Amino acid sequence: MNITQLNNSDLDIDLPNAKLAFSIIQSLLQGHEALSDLLVVMSHALDEDVIKALTATGEWERYLESKRELETTKLQIERFAAELARLEAETAGSDPQ
Repeated sequence: MNITQLNNSDLDIDLPNAKLAFSIIQSLLQGHEALSDLLVVMSHALDEDVIKALTATGEWERYLESKRELETTKLQIERFAAELARLEAETAGSDPQ
């Protein structure tokens, strides 16, 4: 079951905590993107032999795998954001004014 299959009575998280979770996730993604940008800049300062040696390491392979996994994660975050917006709209609609 994914978050889009749940209704409000099935949710085990309230809106403030869902917003907090989203904020944390966004922050982590921004940090990963900043690191990727930094690696690009740093790679321009390295000579070809150093780059070849670096890209032959297990650390580089793990980095590339994390980049591939982020593509799936970004789709999940988009679905989470849409559900969060729906939950927020429902909560706003049910608040007595």
